[in-house]
Amino acid sequence: MNSQKNVVAPDADEALELRKPHEMIVMMPRSARVTLTGRRIYTALLQISQTRLVAMPAMPSADFMFEAPLAAVLRTTGSSGSERTAAKRYLLEMRSLEVDWESTAPGDGVKWRGFSMLSEVALEVRRGENWVSWSYPPTIMSALREPQRWATIDLEVLGKLGSYTAVALYEICIRYRDNPSGVTSRKPVAWWVDALSNGPGPERREWRKFKNERVKDAVAEINSDTDLEIELIEHKQGRLIHEVQFAVRKKRQASLPRAASNQPVDANLILRAETLGIREIKLEGLIKEFGDDRVRDQIAVLERRAGNKSLRAVDNAFSYLRSLLRNETEPDAPTGPATATPSLPVAEPAQAAPAQPAASDGSTWLREQIEAMKKEVAALEPAKLNGWVNRALQDLARKGALNAVISRRAAQGDVLHGLLGSAVVYAYADATYGPDWKVDRQLFDAPAGK
Repeated sequence: MNSQKNVVAPDADEALELRKPHEMIVMMPRSARVTLTGRRIYTALLQISQTRLVAMPAMPSADFMFEAPLAAVLRTTGSSGSERTAAKRYLLEMRSLEVDWESTAPGDGVKWRGFSMLSEVALEVRRGENWVSWSYPPTIMSALREPQRWATIDLEVLGKLGSYTAVALYEICIRYRDNPSGVTSRKPVAWWVDALSNGPGPERREWRKFKNERVKDAVAEINSDTDLEIELIEHKQGRLIHEVQFAVRKKRQASLPRAASNQPVDANLILRAETLGIREIKLEGLIKEFGDDRVRDQIAVLERRAGNKSLRAVDNAFSYLRSLLRNETEPDAPTGPATATPSLPVAEPAQAAPAQPAASDGSTWLREQIEAMKKEVAALEPAKLNGWVNRALQDLARKGALNAVISRRAAQGDVLHGLLGSAVVYAYADATYGPDWKVDRQLFDAPAGK
């Protein structure tokens, strides 16, 4: 087997988009059923692979293996960790699962018949993390790297859809988002049942039942949760529904959570919070409520509190930080009954900590420390730097922060910027100087009252 490998990871401030070739828009299972999670995972694998292929100077060999942490793939699809066991089982079955690929263009018909979804797939555990490796048939590789015509699919939007039929219908309709006609191709009802079903053809349902059981809900879901508005159009021959198509319109104001005007969360702030045990999703909630500056200042307060070994350990860093923000008080300052909270491990009066400098001073000191560590990392030999990059990718995967954009940056050698750069710096500094490198000891060694 070719020894070449490709590690793919993420940066949260960029959209995860797949330029899906038209000939891969319609996937019709032939040998077994495809689950919703399985289809989401396969789309994520396509996006990761396409990102890597576009960055390569030439088409890799036929046995080239892509790879990524399974947790990062699930996170990209919007799947939860509880689906990991089912995902592993599906991935192992994907090599033998055959599908027909069709274009949605009129008269095109089947493009590729009986293709295995993956040529090869493997799962292994690396330092306690599940990693998946995979490869494709050469035809799919070529289409992914240089699609002639494609539909741009946002994986974040796709992850909101909760049924297989909704995902399949959305991928078909997105191809017509900018089409002047405003309608999909007109196809027989049996074609739509096959295109929107997750099982082989012999399981085909009657159109009337299939429409009531699945299509109506899928249309409502797409109209509610995506950037499209679609409408079912039925064509009759006599009294029977003979053919079907969908009207497709872009929403005037897409109700998507990502706004172009939003500023990305400071990557250093995310890692400082995660070092204290506060997950990124919870930190984002605090930032929305209190603003970046207030959160940054109070994290500096919490860092000083956590670094003071004369006080009890903080049991719940998130609750502690939230209380600091709501009360806007130093954690070790005297508090009355109205501001004290049961979850805060407040020190006894006899153990009161020395007076602390302003929170912004600690934050400035830490920024200077981070900059110094970054300079040391930048001066490392390439082989040693790669070692710290791999460790950082593993740390991000363990925290559920690894995504396709970070992996792309790692593959391209852009390892000292954004969230990946912060993770590399923290991995290096923690291992080289110990976890206290980010704590200003002068804050605790100064005589009381100074």
